[in-house]
Parts: sequence; structure tokens; C-alpha cells
Amino acid sequence: MVSTATLGARAGAAPEAPDVEIVVPVRDEELVLDASVRRLHDYLAHSFPFAVRITIADNGSSDGTWRVAQTLAADLPDVDCIRLELPGRGRALHEVWSGSDAAVLAYMDVDLSTDLAALLPLVAPLLSGHSDLAVGSRLGRGARVVRGPKRELISRTYNVLLHTVLRTGFSDAQCGFKAIRADRARTLLPLVEDRAWFFDTELLVLAERMGLRIHEVPVDWVDDPDSRVDVVATALADLRGVARLAFRSGRTAPSFDAQVLRFAAIGVASTLAYALLYLALRGPLPAQAANGLALLLTAVANTAANRRFTFAVRGRARAARHQAQGLVVFGLALGLTSGAIAALHALAPNAPRTAELVVLTAANLLATVLRFVLLRAWVFRTRRSAPQPILEESS
Repeated sequence: MVSTATLGARAGAAPEAPDVEIVVPVRDEELVLDASVRRLHDYLAHSFPFAVRITIADNGSSDGTWRVAQTLAADLPDVDCIRLELPGRGRALHEVWSGSDAAVLAYMDVDLSTDLAALLPLVAPLLSGHSDLAVGSRLGRGARVVRGPKRELISRTYNVLLHTVLRTGFSDAQCGFKAIRADRARTLLPLVEDRAWFFDTELLVLAERMGLRIHEVPVDWVDDPDSRVDVVATALADLRGVARLAFRSGRTAPSFDAQVLRFAAIGVASTLAYALLYLALRGPLPAQAANGLALLLTAVANTAANRRFTFAVRGRARAARHQAQGLVVFGLALGLTSGAIAALHALAPNAPRTAELVVLTAANLLATVLRFVLLRAWVFRTRRSAPQPILEESS
């Protein structure tokens, strides 16, 4: 539950609903808040064609930030302020956006690292109905960024992680310069769990999974050397958030990368189990029989494991059919490994068992690749339902 001091007691709200509400989340920014908001207000008054409200969202400041925010709201038209006792950028955005009467909701960092000239390209596609969300991108083509190598590496690594694990399509999740249509926000905000820095990423991932249109704007961005972000704590929190979203998506078919990783892990375990079974059976059985029985036992277990973990198929429905199809795949793998052992004996009739094991292990690894292709394309064919777009509200 959000703990607030003056929640809802907005100091100077505009009498009419604006086209855009820009939230500036702040915490302990007494030294820069006045200059930044006055600069933003001046830009909007002279260079922005839409009606705008600026809302300063003080989340948990312990310095004079709230006093400065109140002064700005009293001095400048169309500037509002709100105070929350608990910290968290996501908490501040969730609170203000949820109660806003504007058509488009935006936010930017108080340091104004992003060139304000990008604001109109950010919100125009939302006001026109062309897009649902808009994000500033420091990693897209055309962006011009000034920052140190450490932050550049962290940013790029984080977004590569999102692309790999969550299969995201947007280029920059954490740029403090975003906007969303109010009607889309009303749908998404109740679904976003994070109230801190991961709020941005979660909002975008959920929007993408719903099939919403995300517009990216390359921005000119200059790093703030006085940033108070705890990089380590933020990175750990973001990793927890990524894991949570990855787990949530496990209710549908996992991404291709996740399928490959899970299949590989099961394949390694199956190969080791196969090798142990073959060595145990090779004494009482000839090579071909030992190979066939070891492969059959591991194939049944392999199909069951891949059904549950790699392709996220649950329940008993079609389980027998999947095992039957898995046995067909097993037959092809058996033919591959049997052919390999037959070729070895033809070339070296007195080959030792260690040579047999090496050849069969290599053939089994090749058969594993064949198994993945057939399991994915035939047995557990990925049936991803198309994301369901949110229908337009009736007028």
C-alpha cells in the first residue's frame, strides 16, 4: 500500500484536462529541481503546440525537494506537485498516471539528460492514435549519446539480456523518457507489479505481449555525472524482475532461445544417462542391442522431460501421442547411431569398447540435434497464439 503525506492534494492543478501530462519523479533533488522544471516549463510554453501539465512527483525525499516543488507549483501555471512518503520511480508514475485526466501520459528524468526537442516526436504518434506507447532510445539508429564506457556497457548488456531472455523487440528499456496513451495505461498499470526502476521494463514487456504498438524515438542524451542511481542494487533488482517476467511467460510456449537452453541441458543429462546405460548393458548384450535398449530408455525419459520443461506442455492430453511421435524420432536416432556403430565395425572389426562409446556418443549428439528439430517442428509444434490487441474503446 502506498504511504502518502499529501496524496491527492495537488497544488495548482489545471482547470481543464491537458493533452499531455509530464511527470517528473524526484527524490532528494533539491539542488537541481528548480532550474530543471523552469527550463522545461519555458520550453513547453514557447516550443510545444499542445496543452501540457507538469507534475512533480516527490517520492520519499528527505531534503528540501518538496518545499521547492510546492514553490514551483505556486509560481508557474500548469505545474502541479504531489508527495509520496515511499520511494520508487515506478510508484510515483503509477500514482500520478492512474489519476490523470490527460490524453497522453509521459515522464522524464529531472536532470533533463534527454534533449527536449525529442518530446514532440515522442507524444505526437500517441495523440494521433498511430501508436500506443513511445520510448526514447539511446541505442537506436540516429541517437547521439554522451556517457562513460561503464554505463554504456551496462545499458547494452541489460538490453541484450532482455532480447535474449524475454524476446523483446524494443531497443532501450531504461531511458528516462517515455509516454503512453491514457487508455492503454488504464489497462496496463494494474498488471505492473514493480514500483521501482524495473517499472519501465515491465510496462514495455507487458505492452509488447499484448500486441500494443511501441514507437521508438532516437534521442540526443547526455549522461548526468551526479546521478544518484545505485547501479549494483538497481541491476540486481532488474535481474529479479527479468526472472519474474520470464517465469510468468512460462505459461505459454518458451522462446526459441529458452527452448534451446532447456533442450541442451536435458540432452546433456540424457547423453550421460545413455552412456552409463550402454556400459552397463554391453556386458550381457551385444553392441547393437545394448545401444538400442539404452537409447530407448533414455528416449522415453527425454521426450517426457522435453514435453514438460522445454516446450511447456502440461497435463495428460496428447501425452500418449507425443510419446508415440517421440518413438518415431527415436527410430530415426536409432538408425543414425546404429549406422555409426555399423560403420565403425566395418572399418575396424576389432575396435575396443571405448572406441564404440566415442563413436556412439558423437552420433548420439548429432541425433540430439535431429531430435530437437523434429520435436519442435513436429511433435511439440510451437503454437503461439498471436498477441491479442486491445480493442479500441467505443466512443
